[in-house]
Amino acid sequence: MARYTGPVCRLCRREGVKLFLKTDRCFTGKCSFDRRPTPPGQHGQGRRSKQTDYGLHLREKQKTRRIYGVLEGQFRGYFVEAKRRKGVTGEQLLRILESRLDNIVFRLGFAGNRIEARQLVRHGHFLVNNRRVDIPSFQCKAGDVIALASKSRDSLKFKSLIDNLGLRPVPAWLQLDQEGCKGTVLHLPARDEIDVQVAEHLIVELYSR
Repeated sequence: MARYTGPVCRLCRREGVKLFLKTDRCFTGKCSFDRRPTPPGQHGQGRRSKQTDYGLHLREKQKTRRIYGVLEGQFRGYFVEAKRRKGVTGEQLLRILESRLDNIVFRLGFAGNRIEARQLVRHGHFLVNNRRVDIPSFQCKAGDVIALASKSRDSLKFKSLIDNLGLRPVPAWLQLDQEGCKGTVLHLPARDEIDVQVAEHLIVELYSR
């Protein structure tokens, strides 16, 4: 399955909830979901069909997968890993997703959304513990330091981002050093430190069928 490259606002309308896949537009009146919250397609204006239990579980999985920009095969692999770890499987799944390098770059404020963060990581703009990493799915650990490469700081793109660092709240499990253009993973997040509004237990139930 290839990565979705169409209009991301359609994904919000399909899931019936704002996924914040764009930057400032999601917070303005130009947001497509606010103007047209019905499902996409020619039958979107009609009445929604009654959702089955399976449909409810599936939509929760699809919503979570789209928030983090993860393909189906990757997502299933993360679930297998979460199930192998000790603790609550749903919480472990979210912890794995939050530990992705592209998500941490977004959380620190170096990108406006996870899509942009994934692209910046792929272009080699970030270092993890002083080593260049261009794999968006790279799993960061407690104590890791994620820094903007020195050569990237002179570009116009990052100058504007650097000026806006700190304007967006940084999760408690991360620490941002604005002057050094870097962040530190203090610890892996607990469930109450992850602000993504998903019912992870429905995903566990779906894969446990």
